[in-house]
Amino acid sequence: MKQKTKTKPADLIFEHLTKNVFDQKNDSPYLKDTMKGLNLTLISKISDDKNEPLWMRELRKQSLRIFHEKTMPNFGPDLSGLDFASITYYVRPGTTQTNDWEKVPEDIKQTFERLGIPEAERKMLAGAGAQYESEMVYHHLKKQWSEQGVIFEDMDVALKKYPDLVQKYFMKCVPITDHKFAALHGAVWSSGTFLYVPKGVKLTQPVQAYFRMNAPSMGQFEHTLIIVEEEAEVHYIEGCSAPKYGKRSIHAGCVEIFVGQNAKVRYSSVENWSKDTYNLNTKRAIVEKNGHIEWVGGNMGSAITMLYPCSILKGDFSSSEHLGVAFANQGQEQDTGAKVIHLGRNTKSKIIMKSLSKKGGKSIYRGLVKISKNAENAVSSVNCDALILDENSFSDTIPDIIVNNENVSIAHEARVGKINEDDLFYLQARGLTEDQAMGILVNGFISDITRELPLEYAVEMNTLIGLEMEGAVG
Repeated sequence: MKQKTKTKPADLIFEHLTKNVFDQKNDSPYLKDTMKGLNLTLISKISDDKNEPLWMRELRKQSLRIFHEKTMPNFGPDLSGLDFASITYYVRPGTTQTNDWEKVPEDIKQTFERLGIPEAERKMLAGAGAQYESEMVYHHLKKQWSEQGVIFEDMDVALKKYPDLVQKYFMKCVPITDHKFAALHGAVWSSGTFLYVPKGVKLTQPVQAYFRMNAPSMGQFEHTLIIVEEEAEVHYIEGCSAPKYGKRSIHAGCVEIFVGQNAKVRYSSVENWSKDTYNLNTKRAIVEKNGHIEWVGGNMGSAITMLYPCSILKGDFSSSEHLGVAFANQGQEQDTGAKVIHLGRNTKSKIIMKSLSKKGGKSIYRGLVKISKNAENAVSSVNCDALILDENSFSDTIPDIIVNNENVSIAHEARVGKINEDDLFYLQARGLTEDQAMGILVNGFISDITRELPLEYAVEMNTLIGLEMEGAVG
């Protein structure tokens, strides 16, 4: 008789996470024959390796041209330390994708085991994918969902199996002309997630993809394409990390979400790239009539982050929520926020952003709320709270609100403060150390965000922030 696996509590799945877990790295002999820098030869190699159709080959070439033509952003953090010529944009670790976890190469399997990914899949996910460098090494969807028509594939696989569907939506939400890093992504994207939920199907379990960079001076450019038809629902979770080498890396992924009429999508991400990484991600959703999109995000890693998830409320009565927390530690600049564009009538949006700054870190909220001339009765509220943990750190709020219709309701509130000394004293008087008391107060500060995550991932985010909080006092 087969012994039943004992369920491990959610708070124990991630109890082992330490900074060393994220910084552990595998040997990368596959780097030996790879090329650095960005040119047409590399673009052609990617297409040849993946046996891509002509339209995708042309899109890559056009994207490369646009990348060279576009200038760097004229706002936000200083990106002058990013040397495009020193980056390895495409790395094949020599694996074959599988839906059997036991067939994943042992060193790669151990990496994801340490991060808790397989255990999370067993406990609470409808499906999971794991990308290592530029390739997906594992992808699996539970049978009950595939039988209902849900498609959950690696993007490279989806391009072969569902070419017409991919071509219809690929980089239509985020066009390659959008900005320099969207063009870069279009040129060198590799692997990622394709998720299609047919009309009326409501997934009661989340699906997750985890992206891991292992080699130094890497670039990772996964593409996430989510299509949710009418009356359907899904919760998609992304996680990511990379070890620290002391050499600059870049992450310029792209997330495109299409929310059908009366559909609901929740997109959650916990990003913990190493402090070597420039995180220059682009995320956007188009929401049809009565559709709803929720963004829940945590940004703890990266030397520099520029990330502003965007909701385009196209249909009447469509709505969005943006909930995010950013932690800027020593040597980090977290330039994050949200964008909402109200196009339909009676649309609603809510933005709640939290930031923490420590040891000279910089946290900046940069947001946009735009009300079109046809967006009658639009309602939007923006709430930004910043917590500064010492005298050397920095926080700022840069909202941009554009209103082209008088019949709307807009509210914006921003607050900045420090840990309340009375609260700190009260907790210490109850027997807690100063570090423990500080941790409780910080967890309370971000609770609006973490309570919107599944329990396991709320525990993970609290754990990661706890690691960032080490040595915060004094």
